[in-house]
Amino acid sequence: MRLDLLRHGETELGGGFRGSLDDALTETGWAQMHAGIEGGGPWDLVVSSPLQRCAAFAHDLTHRHALPLQLEPDLRELHFGLWEGRSAAQLMEDHAEALGQFWNDPYSFTPPEGEPLLQFEARVLAAAERLLPRFIGQRVLLVTHGGVIRMLVARARQLPRAQLMQVEVPHGALFRLQFDEAGGLREQP
Repeated sequence: MRLDLLRHGETELGGGFRGSLDDALTETGWAQMHAGIEGGGPWDLVVSSPLQRCAAFAHDLTHRHALPLQLEPDLRELHFGLWEGRSAAQLMEDHAEALGQFWNDPYSFTPPEGEPLLQFEARVLAAAERLLPRFIGQRVLLVTHGGVIRMLVARARQLPRAQLMQVEVPHGALFRLQFDEAGGLREQP
């Protein structure tokens, strides 16, 4: 199964730790996503996070191309707890040490009242693995978030956990992965 991963574009409330906040895309965000899929596909179906910054684009795309759409709650972004809605610059003012701990080792440090990264990893990988038996031999576009994509790409690249945050995932970026016969992920050029 080929799995293409598309990150949502810029949102109305800006950058920072969006997590489970459900803000809409800006016009720039829509343009970023359209640019991201240019030359991509064709796809047999689209799977999307239910948050509107992903789902609105997925609905539009599937409607225009008559593709099936599946919303998958386990592909939503990491919940950042009390950091949700705040930027890194804001957190540097009053949580600089904690932010540094999170960036340096997100598996060992969880934002206050946030989702532990091990729990996030388990739900994202389980969601991806559930797709495999249902869509063998198909091309799936997964519309989701930076953290979800970072997790799956890091797994495909076989990066150690300490290097998770080194995976760059800009708005509207498209990554190509392939599930092999054993269910392992690898990145495609």
